[in-house]
Parts: sequence; structure tokens; C-alpha cells
Amino acid sequence: MDAILFNNTGMVTSRRAPPITLLSRGQPSLVVLSKGCLSTAGKIKFADPNPNTIRRSGNYKPTTWDFQYIQSIDNNYVGDMYMERLDEVKKEMKKNLMMMVEGSIQELDVKLELIDNLERLGVSYHFKDEIMQILKSIHDQNVATGYSLYSTALKFRLFRQYDFHISQELAKLDFNIVQATHQQDLRILSRWWKNAGLVEKLPFSRDILVENMFWAVGALFEPQHSYFRRLITKVIVFISIIDDIYDVYGTLDELELFTLAIQRWDTKAMEQLPGYMKVCYLALINIINEVAYEVLKNHDINVLPYLTKSWADLCKSYLQEAKWYHNGYKPNFEEYMDNARISIAVPMVLVHSLFLVTNKITKEALESLTNYPDIIRWSATIFRFTDDLGTSSDELKRGDVSKSIQCYMNEKGASEEEAREHITFLIKETWEAMNTAQRKNSPFSETFIEIVKNITRTSHFMYLHNDVKSSISKILFEPIIIPNVALALK
Repeated sequence: MDAILFNNTGMVTSRRAPPITLLSRGQPSLVVLSKGCLSTAGKIKFADPNPNTIRRSGNYKPTTWDFQYIQSIDNNYVGDMYMERLDEVKKEMKKNLMMMVEGSIQELDVKLELIDNLERLGVSYHFKDEIMQILKSIHDQNVATGYSLYSTALKFRLFRQYDFHISQELAKLDFNIVQATHQQDLRILSRWWKNAGLVEKLPFSRDILVENMFWAVGALFEPQHSYFRRLITKVIVFISIIDDIYDVYGTLDELELFTLAIQRWDTKAMEQLPGYMKVCYLALINIINEVAYEVLKNHDINVLPYLTKSWADLCKSYLQEAKWYHNGYKPNFEEYMDNARISIAVPMVLVHSLFLVTNKITKEALESLTNYPDIIRWSATIFRFTDDLGTSSDELKRGDVSKSIQCYMNEKGASEEEAREHITFLIKETWEAMNTAQRKNSPFSETFIEIVKNITRTSHFMYLHNDVKSSISKILFEPIIIPNVALALK
């Protein structure tokens, strides 16, 4: 019998438990796992797990937002009355923006400040065409790079002079209407999740549907993208389940069999798996085949080989980390990152996202997926670094898994503080590379590039923010109170 302890993780398949309660596993205990492999004519066949096998527990707490809670959400900001009021405010704002396009307003400060405010308030998506026209007019004016902006006081005076203010009611009302759309997405997903029965079948895994959907909201929040959010959330749900299998519940022998089954992507491969893995495996195949079917139906392209390759790559990276820990092997920084860019699961999620939001999938885009293009690799790098920065000092001292910080410390003889500073510097450099690359000729759609940037930004929030759970609650479940909204709608 071998003593096996697998590494700890967080979400979106982070290889550790981040220091935030809703995604954290807690500290699992060391257990002894017996091996149950039977060798027959050179073949390895794994029987259902021995009930006497002692397995790790992630010590997960029940979900904060259960099925009954999600289904009981009552949002008042649904219906034509609110949409009509929002449309009125949008028309007024578009009129102001067109004054800028037509040249009635010349001041650069006013134009840039208004666009910036629209962006910061999260309502710029309503005015994309107008904003693009304004930016084009600024570009056509050949404004010098060193243009000296007015003082803050003058900028506010110009705003008052031209009555270019952003209606708070526009932003607040829009937030509540968009939130209602996200809640409807969540209600539909929670019914799917309950009917799937995986919480009961796989009780060792995290029940974090809301947190998983929040990644989808962070990637593409606009109300018209519900279809994308619902499908990509289902994909992310299986990341957390399979992550828990590799890091908490599965034995090393089971993990090797599961990895081979994923590479085969064939229901016949289930015969080799223990019972709990069969449930997960078939459910995963059904969901990913559903994604492939939707793309085939809409675009007449069979993308299943690209989707399954991304899952095979992910599971192989999980297995590599499990073997490293089992063997007590400490990778160097480069070796760690080559694997960690895949194990963070971002490449797999973005491959699925590409096919769900791209109307015309080019041959160049498909070919680039063979080894993952730079924009995906850069996003995965930032994701991994933010995830690792969220690792507490206590976790590093406990030494559950070598992370980028620990690898750098071991390789360079650096202190933890120096290692964290270096990782922060690498994040900034990688952001610069990604922002520069997106301005060059790209085979990818504007929407896909937006997803890459948005989900990367979301990683900063999810891994480095102090109170993620409270913030998710405010964003998804707590509408902004608008005083006298009833009067405003009359």
C-alpha cells in the first residue's frame, strides 16, 4: 500500500486552495489509499473502488446559494416598463454622442471623458457604434500624441456647459436589468444542475454553480450573450469536478485510467473506470458533444476534435502535477509554467469560447489552436500568476504543491517577498504583450478577444480580491435601489 497525497486547488482549476472561503477546500488530511488494479492479459482493469479505501476529503462547506434560493429570486426589474425607460435614456445619450460625431462638440476632453465614464459605468456596450465614430473622428483630426488636457476643473465646467452628464438612473437601471438577465441564466442552469444529480453522485466535489457562472459573467456580461454564458458555465462546472477528482478523491491509478479515457473520448473507455468516474465521464462527454453539435448546426464545422484535444491536454497536465507530488518532484520555474499554463484550464475554456461566439471561423484560427496562440497563452500565464499570488504564506510553508512563487524561490534563492514582486512584474509584462498583440492582425473575432481580456481581468478579482463571496452576492443577487424609480418611469 502506498501513501498518496494529492495537491490542493481552487477555481478555475487552480492547483491550490485560494485564500477565499467560497472557492477554498480547507486543509485536507493525509490519508492512505489502497490500490485496486487487476492485471489481465497485459491489460489494466480497474474495479469499482474498494469501500475500505480511505480517500481524502476537501472538507467543503455546502453552497451558499442552493437550488431553492436561486429559484426563489424575485427581481422587480423585469418587463417592458423598465426597458422602455432605459430606451428613452439611451436615445438621449445617443443624441449627445452624435453631436460629438458631427462636430458640434470639438473639445477632446469632453469626448474622452464621456467615453471613459460610459466604460467605467459598464454601459458603453449600448453605444459601440457611436463611440467608434467619435474615436475615428479624433484619429482623423490628427491630434498630436502630446496633446495637453484641460485641468480637471475645466473639464467639469465643459461637461456642465454642454450638459453632457451620465444619468445615474441610466447606469443603475441598466445594472438591474442586466442583473435580472443573469438571474434568469442562473435559474435555468440551477435546474440543469439539479437534474444532472452530480451533487449526489459525486459528493466529494465542490457544489459551486454560482461561482462557476460568475466566471462566464466576467467573460461576457451583456444580456444578449445568455446562450454563451449558459454553455460555458456547464463547461466550467466540469473543470471544478474533474479538478477535485485529480486533487482530492482519485488514486493515482484511477487518474491514469481517466486521463487515457479522456484521450480516447469514447463511451467504451468507461468500462475501465470506477463507478464514480463513469458518471463524471459520461456527463462530460454529453455536455462537450452538445457544444460541438451547436457549432456544427450553426456553422457547419466539426469542432469536436479541437474540444476533445483541449480536455485531453488539461487532464494530462493534471496528471503531471499529481505525479510530481506523488514522487516528491519539484519542477523548476520554466517546467512548472509550461504545465501550469494548461492546468489553469484557461486554454480549454477559451477554445470552447472561440467556437461559441465566432460567426465565421477561419482556417487560420483553427490552425492556431494546435499549440494555442499567443493571446491564449498570455491569458493563461496571467491567470496562473494571479492564482499563485493568491496563495497564502502558510500554504507555501506547508508545501502542498510547488507553485510559481515557490519554484522561483527554490531556483533563484529568493525570499517570498522577492518572488511575489517578480511574479507581479511578470503579470504587468504579460498584460503589455497581450494588449500589443491584439492591435495587430488577428484571426480572431472582436468578441473573442474581448472574452480573453475580460476573463483575464476576472482572475485578478477572483484570486486577489479580499471578499469575493460578498461581491458576487452584490453583483448577481442585490439590485441597486433607485429612489423614486416608479415616478421616473411615468
